[in-house]
This record gives sequence, structure tokens and C-alpha cells, in this order.
Amino acid sequence: MAGLTPLPAPLRLHHPAALLATWFGAGLLRPAPGTWGTLAGFPFAWGLHLAGGPLLLLVAAAIIFAAGIPAATAYCRAAERDDASEVVVDEVAAIWGVLAALPLTPVAWISAFILFRFFDILKPWPIRVIERRFKGGFGVMIDDMFAAILAIAAWFLLYFLWRIIA
Repeated sequence: MAGLTPLPAPLRLHHPAALLATWFGAGLLRPAPGTWGTLAGFPFAWGLHLAGGPLLLLVAAAIIFAAGIPAATAYCRAAERDDASEVVVDEVAAIWGVLAALPLTPVAWISAFILFRFFDILKPWPIRVIERRFKGGFGVMIDDMFAAILAIAAWFLLYFLWRIIA
């Protein structure tokens, strides 16, 4: 059943850390807050891509990554958890990085979503090692960047295999 996760007691949604960490509340949606957060990043990615192409989207991903570190730190500290599931700014920054690397087509963007969520949920090596190694806001953010890298690599591998057999 869908629902909302309440914010930690010291935070309100209008608090900058809560707004950014939950990506304007998308991370409060249940179930699957990471999926909701990833989806909530798409309209912004599309607008950024149209406004300035993949380079602007990549720069925006780097900025959101950097801003997400203190936001995730503050949110997780308030929630008294190392990696609060409501924090989805990491998914937003990561999917923007994936989308910046791919063509602006529905098939590419849908497959980017599927591949990124696959790696983010499964957490194969080295993602799980990185997740255990780094703590705090940086730890929350960095494992998703590696899921993004694996998603990009998998997308291009599948693309080239498809070109060979098609």
C-alpha cells in the first residue's frame, strides 16, 4: 500500500536539507523511495538536457552530488540512521549522470532507468564494498555514482551487442 514516510522530528519539509535530500518529498513516497526519487529526477533531467545538452546535465549532476553530501548528512543525522531510505538525492544525481551519457531517446532513457535501478538495488561488486567503506553523506552519495557507472557500461555493452546481432 502506498503511503508517506514522516520526516524526522527535527526537520520540516521546507528545511533545505529535507527538500534536497528527499528531492522535494519524492523520497517520502512508499514503497520503493529510490525508484520514486529516480523517476522524480527525470523531468529535471529532460529540461536540463533541452536547455544545455548532455554537458549541462553532467555539470548539474556534479553540483547535485556535491550539494547532496551535506543534505544527506543532515537528514541521516536527524533520522538517526546511516543511510535513510528517504534520501534520494543520490538517485537523482546518479540518474542525471547516466542520462547525460546516453542519447536523448525514449528507449535509451527507459533502459537507463531500468539498468540504474537494477545496479542500485542489486549492489554488485564494487558497489557493496564502497557502500560499506564510506559513511555519512559521502557514503550515501558515492555508491549510487558507481551504480551509474555500471549502468552506463551495461547500456553501451548491450547497445553494441544489439548492433552486432541486428
